[in-house]
Amino acid sequence: MAKTNYKEALHHKIFEAVSQASTELQLESYVIGGFVRDLLLQRDHKKDIDIVAVGSGIELAVKVSELLPKKPKVQVFKNYGTAMLRFQDIDVEFVGARKESYEFTSRKPVVENGTLEDDQNRRDFTINSLALSLNPNNFGDLIDPFDGLADLESKTIKTPLNPDITYSDDPLRMMRAIRFSAQLRFDIEAESLAAITRNKERIKIISGERIVEELNKILSTDKPSTGFLLLYKTGLLEIILPELTALNNVEEIEGHTHKNNFYHTLEVVDNICPNTDDVWLRWSALLHDIGKAPTKRFHKKQGWTFHGHEFLGGKMVKKIFERLHMPLNHKMKFVQKMVMMSSRPIVLSEDTVTDSAVRRLVFDAGEDVENLMTLCEADITTKNPNKFRKYHDNFKVVRRKIVEVEERDHIRNFQPPITGEEIMEIFDLKPSREIGVLKEAIKEAILEGEIPNEYEAAYAFMMAKAEKIGLKK
Repeated sequence: MAKTNYKEALHHKIFEAVSQASTELQLESYVIGGFVRDLLLQRDHKKDIDIVAVGSGIELAVKVSELLPKKPKVQVFKNYGTAMLRFQDIDVEFVGARKESYEFTSRKPVVENGTLEDDQNRRDFTINSLALSLNPNNFGDLIDPFDGLADLESKTIKTPLNPDITYSDDPLRMMRAIRFSAQLRFDIEAESLAAITRNKERIKIISGERIVEELNKILSTDKPSTGFLLLYKTGLLEIILPELTALNNVEEIEGHTHKNNFYHTLEVVDNICPNTDDVWLRWSALLHDIGKAPTKRFHKKQGWTFHGHEFLGGKMVKKIFERLHMPLNHKMKFVQKMVMMSSRPIVLSEDTVTDSAVRRLVFDAGEDVENLMTLCEADITTKNPNKFRKYHDNFKVVRRKIVEVEERDHIRNFQPPITGEEIMEIFDLKPSREIGVLKEAIKEAILEGEIPNEYEAAYAFMMAKAEKIGLKK
């Protein structure tokens, strides 16, 4: 079979420098992995490049830096035998070709120096084992020992070696297989998919941070349901997010049934994707109904109910974030808030929309009110075209009301017109319950539309209220 040459594609200055440095050090070098895969798929080239040296990757990095303009700084990671430099907004990582062996309790390999073939053997998938030579005698030649090019053409995710060994050695590869399948819209080879199912329990040795990194990448695809259905089918989702798989339980009592909240959730996640790239809003869509499994009850008159599922769901969000070592900062609070408020606009859209209800929604959602509306619009999954149009039209009314009320009453990020300090001064009070009573009364009066959000009106209202509770100026 004739060798395919990709010399023309390797026109970037970094490859010239690596080739020259390799010659000077008398070692072989290759570009391997994601860059080659995306180059052959004609996808946007990744902003990072992996270089394998048959010899010292660190020495090669230092020599390449010397040959490049402005001699970029080389970061050395001696423990891993790798080095990295940044050139023209591209991160270039250098590693010596290596052979790996694993112990059952860890995904950290025992590493030995190896050949290019050893290095390709240790790669996760055939499409990531493809290498292009940077050596002067065969610059641009494709080295493809596992037929990765054929797998690219047939859109197949496949491991170079026995999939049971590949996945057991490093169980994160199971998540990566599913993530690549979702990102590239490739099929996972049947035997490989079966091996993921067989080895699913091995995922328990992987840290929450690494799992979440893959979940975030699946959530960032155009259609995350593809990845989540594979996680479900292989049994990984039950281990990682049992709160989600608990929703896949439809019951029928006395002819009363309810929708499948698991498949509904995946539909909501897909629905929200065209309208936001924010991964935390996509997490909100994924978790918006998790409170429904534990709050599900059957009543003879009402049928199935899920009372308080939003409140409980918000509490469950914190536990999930803690368990998976996700950020417990404003990102977690944002997802909690979205889950806890996820039904509020829906209730508004079903009723006559009053100004006071919209004011309360804007007050409680604050800066996140648009995100909340985006989530709730994605939550419309009815297949009845009339209902679908009606719900969306109702949401347009709610959105219009939000703009009108906000322009008039300035409720978003509401600051009371009269502060607690002023109340203390006016009535010569020390910190006390009465101050809270007056502040709360002013806030409620503004939200109910009894008074405008203005100082004079709030002052007059406060004085009348103070007199009722026995306070004098």
